[in-house]
Amino acid sequence: MGKHVADKPRTPEQGGRLRHYTEIERGEAGPQPQTRELQQRPRGRRDDGRRAAEFVRIERGRTA
Repeated sequence: MGKHVADKPRTPEQGGRLRHYTEIERGEAGPQPQTRELQQRPRGRRDDGRRAAEFVRIERGRTA
């Protein structure tokens, strides 16, 4: 009786998902221009704590 498919060791020559993914990335010459623009865009100032407090205030029925 032979080994189960899952029991056979993989060799690097067979490759894997990461290798195929990197080949696709290289073939497309990196991310799309729109994605690159979003990644390089400066992040705005965020005040999530204040925002959450305002939502809680509104939920409780209090007005400004």
